[in-house]
Formats: sequence, structure tokens, C-alpha cells
Amino acid sequence: MEETSDLYDVYETNTPTPWADHQHECLENLDNVDCLRRKIKYYFMNPCEKYHARGRKPWKLVLQIIKIAIITMQLVSFGLSNQMVVTFKEENLMTFKHLFLKDYVDGGMDTYAVYRQTDVYDHIDYIIGQYGRLHNITVGNHEYNKNGSIYTPLLLCQDFYRNGTIFPGSETFEIDANVETDCLEVYPMYHPSVREVLPHFELHFKRMLSVKITFVLKAINLQTVRHRELPDCYDFLVFITFNNQAHSGRIKVDLETDVDINECRDWKVTGASAKSIYLTVLFDCLIIITCITSFTLCTRSVITGIRLQLEYTLYCRNDCGKEIPWSDKLEFVNGWYILIIVSDTLTIIGSILKIEIQTKVLTSYDICSIFLGTGTMLVWIGVIRYMGYFKKYNILILTLRAAFPNVIRFICCAGIIYLSYCFCGWIVLGPYHEKFRTLNTVSECLFSLINGDDMFPTFKNMKQKSSLVWTFSRVYLYTFVSLFIYMILSLFITIITDTYDTIKQQQQSGTPTSELQKFLSVCKDLPNSGVYRLSENNSCFSNCCITRFRKHQERLTSEA
Repeated sequence: MEETSDLYDVYETNTPTPWADHQHECLENLDNVDCLRRKIKYYFMNPCEKYHARGRKPWKLVLQIIKIAIITMQLVSFGLSNQMVVTFKEENLMTFKHLFLKDYVDGGMDTYAVYRQTDVYDHIDYIIGQYGRLHNITVGNHEYNKNGSIYTPLLLCQDFYRNGTIFPGSETFEIDANVETDCLEVYPMYHPSVREVLPHFELHFKRMLSVKITFVLKAINLQTVRHRELPDCYDFLVFITFNNQAHSGRIKVDLETDVDINECRDWKVTGASAKSIYLTVLFDCLIIITCITSFTLCTRSVITGIRLQLEYTLYCRNDCGKEIPWSDKLEFVNGWYILIIVSDTLTIIGSILKIEIQTKVLTSYDICSIFLGTGTMLVWIGVIRYMGYFKKYNILILTLRAAFPNVIRFICCAGIIYLSYCFCGWIVLGPYHEKFRTLNTVSECLFSLINGDDMFPTFKNMKQKSSLVWTFSRVYLYTFVSLFIYMILSLFITIITDTYDTIKQQQQSGTPTSELQKFLSVCKDLPNSGVYRLSENNSCFSNCCITRFRKHQERLTSEA
């Protein structure tokens, strides 16, 4: 309703409205109804109209503009800090791959595997050797983890079936599905020769599932000092896995890290001031206060809208004997205010987490980034609300809002067809095409096809081992592309276009389309007419009370 307030000011007609025709039956007090119209109409005015109506400065609008600016500044600052953390993690992961994986080449993790038993032993021997010589080979500030005064060991664990007798030649086997784990601890710098450790650790290749090597390395991210931030201490839990679950003769090797960020226990920084840290904390506190103020103002507006909705509903029910539709009730619930309330809540939580990160109480960058990122996104989406005050931009917002229910229903129906193609492609084409191996990749592939991306490689990469499946893949892909691009997307665009034309015609004609708009169209008082001001002599509420008192006195006089 807020975006269409201009309809109430420009609508004029010579024919009596349904509300005007039934006023002598529905209205017991014309002044009370006029007051209700003015209150509702004032509620749906934009900030500029409210300023002309009551002379109140649009503090809420000014607050939202300031909030957008400072929240964006906060997000940029946090993003630059978070970028250094991500860079440090990624570069350490690449460092570990080059340090501990034998003959590793950048970008070769998809094909990094071993095929011979001696290669497995050599790679394990290489990892343990590199771990023991870490101080002499790394160019970083990496260090072993300690438990008190003792170094934590490297764990070399083998998972294998408890018992297995396998004879592929005679096509016979006997397997005990229970999995056992055999581990060996290797302490750094305590074994001059790694070969002295490995002879005690035998790999059972025929029933081996995996070999996992786990160790912890510590590091400090010093690059934050240049940005006037205190460095964090990192614990990198490194996992190197030799995966043999398929028993295909190819053991894939993978290296992953799990990072734990901690506050450094003892630190001293010279040549840099800690004032910037406190200024950043004060800036975050300012954002929290701003968001709390915005949250309070928007909550008050939502409560005011609900009260007006209840008052309007009670009037229609008692005086007119009719129930108003839900569409009119929802007009009083301003979705933009709800959006601002949600964004303020997320920003407040994210700012509190950011303060704790700045003061090294917490190191949850991911959780903080989710709250701040989502809050900033919703704040910027809320800018569209103010664009709607301009008539040319207003039609876009009204079209999106009016088309939303039909779009949701259409997506539900189209989604069923989309899921059916996903399941069919996964089960039929999965063994012959990499993009159809999992449901996730199938969905991503089909969504790309809808948008016209990666079409030719999808057709070309289909293996031709089975002519039947190859023929089916052509029918499958051609029907999917034709159905979704030429039919479903065209219908989707048609829904938006029809809604746009309808809204445009309504704006050009200026005809009210709902009972609430018809009710408000009777009020011809412009925002600058002065009737909306809350002065003692020109108040809608005081006029209503005075009129009611006079009529009561007249009734007593007539009865006497």
C-alpha cells in the first residue's frame, strides 16, 4: 500500500463509491470514519508526504541512509580482514601439499594417485621424513604442536577389514565386514631414520580401506600487523588420506586441513599503535546503537499498522457487517519494515561477534561473515523501498509483489518436472558422464543448460560405450532443453509481463482495485492541507472528541 499512495491523492470520480452509497446505513458517526480514513491514509504516506502533513522531519529515512553507509563501511573493513585470513589458509594448504606430497604439481589433486605397493610405502616414507625435517625445509613460521613440554606425534593409521580371503581367479572370497584400525605414533626429530619405524607397520593391501596420516602444525598470521590488527595463532590439523575403498588398483591421495584460530598467548608489537583497534570497536558499537534505534522505530511502525488493521477490521465488522479480505489485512503489515527488522537483528549479532573477534575473544570468522553479509544484503535490498516513492520505479516494485504468488506456484510445478529429469539423468547417464555422477552435479548441470551455458561439452562428453544409453542421452538432453528454454521460461516471462501490464493499466487509470483503496479514496485531504497536524485546535482526534461530546449533549437535550 505504501508504494501506491499516489493513487489515493489523484483518484477522483463522479459516481458514488460503494462506501459512499452505504454511509447512511453503515456510519453512525461520520467524523469518526473520517478520522479513521485520515489515520490510515497518513500511515501509508511516504516520508515526504508525512513531512508535509505534520511537519515532522523524516528521521527514520535519514537513519536508514546513515545506517546503509556505516554498515557498508563495516562490511568492507571486515571483508578485507577476512580476506587475509582466507589467503593465509589457502596458501598454507598449498604449502603443505608441496611439502608432504611427493612430486606434487599445482592443480594435480584430481589425478594424484599411486598404483604400486612400493609407491605407497615411498610416499608414506616421504611424508614422515618431511615431517621430521620440517624446521630445515619450510620457509614459513611453522612449528610442531606441543602438549605441555612434549611434542604431539604424527599418527599413521590403517583401516582394513578384520579378515579377508580373496581369490579373483577362482571368483571366490570371504570377508569379515568389521573394520579394524592399526595406528603408529611417530614423534618429530626423535627418529633419525624413518626406515626404522616403517618395518613395524605392514600394509594389508587386499583388505585395506584407507591409510590416514594426521598431524598438527602451528603458525602465526603476521600480515595483519600491517593493517593495525593483532595477529592470530593458527592450528592446522593436516589429514593425508590414501583412499583404497574401491580396491580398483588406484589409491587416490588427498590432503586436507582443518583450521583452528586461537588468540596468541603472549605477544608484543612495537612500531604500531593499538588505537585503531579501539576505534574499530567504537565504530561497531555505533552501528549496534544505530541498528537498535532502527529496530525500535520499525517495530513501533509495525505495531501501529497492526493496530490500524484491527481498528479497520472492527469498523467493517460492526458498522458495515462485512469481513475484509486477507489481502487488505496484509496491506497494513509493511514487509519493508519486517525486512529492516530482520537485517537489524542480523547486523547487531554480527557486530557483536566482530567486536569479540577484534578483541580476540572469539575467532569465528565464518559465523560472523554470515550474519554481517546477510544483514548488509537485506539493508541494500531495503533501498528499493525508497526507490518506490518515484512513480517510474514504483511499477517495478508493484510488479514484483503482485507477480510473486503466481511465480511461486509456477516454480513449484516446474520444479517437479526439473526433479524428475534430475533423478532420471542421475540413474541413467551417471555411469557414462561425469556431470551426472551425483544428484548435486546433475542439478548444477541441468541448471546451466537452462541458462544456455556449457551445452556443447555436455553433449560431447557423453561416452559412447553403449549405443542405447547414448541415444537415450540425446533424447533426454534435447527434450529437457526444448521444454525448459522454449516453453517453461517463456511461460515464466509471460507471467511477469502480464502482471506488469496489469499494474501499468491500474496506475494509468487511477482506479482503486481493493476495498481498502476504495475506502481511502473518499478522503480527498492532501498532505499539505493541514488536517493531519496534531495541534490542539486542528487535531483529528480532538475534533472527533469534541463532535462526539456535542452530539451527546444534543441527544440529552432532545430527550429532556
